[in-house]
Amino acid sequence: MPENVEDKTNPELYLPHPGVRGMTLLDREAFKRTVVVPALKVKKEIVHSVLKSLKQSVLQRPGLKRVVEDPEDEDSRFVILDPHKVPGFLLGESEQQVLKQLNVHPEVSRYHLELTYENFKVEEILRAVLPQGQDVTSGFSRVGHIAHLNLRDHQLPYRHLIGQVIMDKNPGITCVVNKTSIIDSTYRNFEMEVLAGENNLVTKVKENNISYELDFSKVYWNPRLSTEHGRIAELLRAGDVLFDVFAGIGPFAIPAAKRRCRVFANDLNPESYAWLLHNCKLNKVDTKVKAFNMDGRDFLRGPVREELSKELPLLKEEQKTAFHIVMNLPALAVEFLDVFRHLLAGEPCSPAGLPTVHCYGFSKDSNPARDIQERAEATLGTSLAGRCSTVLVRNVAPNKEMLCLSFQIPADVLYKRPCPDEAKPASKRLCTSQDSSEEKVLS
Repeated sequence: MPENVEDKTNPELYLPHPGVRGMTLLDREAFKRTVVVPALKVKKEIVHSVLKSLKQSVLQRPGLKRVVEDPEDEDSRFVILDPHKVPGFLLGESEQQVLKQLNVHPEVSRYHLELTYENFKVEEILRAVLPQGQDVTSGFSRVGHIAHLNLRDHQLPYRHLIGQVIMDKNPGITCVVNKTSIIDSTYRNFEMEVLAGENNLVTKVKENNISYELDFSKVYWNPRLSTEHGRIAELLRAGDVLFDVFAGIGPFAIPAAKRRCRVFANDLNPESYAWLLHNCKLNKVDTKVKAFNMDGRDFLRGPVREELSKELPLLKEEQKTAFHIVMNLPALAVEFLDVFRHLLAGEPCSPAGLPTVHCYGFSKDSNPARDIQERAEATLGTSLAGRCSTVLVRNVAPNKEMLCLSFQIPADVLYKRPCPDEAKPASKRLCTSQDSSEEKVLS
């Protein structure tokens, strides 16, 4: 039975019992504890008005009732208040004035409240379990029914408990995994350990109103890139051509096809290629996307060069077709830019028709935009000053940014320089072989 008190608030009120410290296997029963909280007795017919008027002072906890019955008075209810908002079990002057207008006696009572595992937040549980002073990381990436964690070394002994808590507290999560290796730069996937739930890593996600299916253990997917995928799609118009060099399962390619673009999509990972084909069919764009399972350089020197060689000479000034090349392999994409040097032969197309490259990269430099531009210029062998733009995509880690550098390939880079001695016999000419990536002297 509640009784009147003037005790000060216990700052440890919201923490689970200290006895859970060091727990590695989740015991939900160990989180039960009884605490004393302030409560306000009110007539049941004005409970709603009191809740509305004192909403800043009412206790808000997961799964906790804010209003409980008075066992001694069926016409009254107890409104549970937040002890941190009602220090010393005394309401402030403004709250007392509000209650006076509602004809409610402002005297606060003492209520014994039982807290259980369900009433604690993820951060509170982990802070109580992990050694004192250790960082508590409760964030994760959600990929369909999968929660993907990047745990730190000091958290690994508690990894299965952390996984279970994440699953308990997030409806719809039925599998929790932890990355156990860095992303493989070849196939862009990583090893992972299932911490809790079902061992089912085939999942379905929805991004920008498009559905994708994938095996998260075998392909790359990052839900934090949805805004960037949408930004690039907004640049495209019907009839444009998109070359996606590192396409993954299609988050750039499929939205482009949905916008009635012609799409050439490539990925070296055979699993990504298979899921790309699957997702094109899933979204009914398989007739608009030509898919390839090739090395990025081979894709640029093969299908991309072939299509550009065929299309660019036919462009007329009034035509609006734009060519876009997306290179989303931020760890290495800048190094692939040298492929564009003298990729095409013949007379340059009109400046408006030159393909636009969207090249992604990481930078730890204090000026990341300048850094990625300078690295791209070194690989291309030309300056991009005044003819490129840089977008900050996201912060990957402390002092590590992911950026997108966009530019039209300069004509003097894209097209092979004409040989100065065309009149000489072929065996004596100095020129660049169209099928080679570098200039050679043919003697």
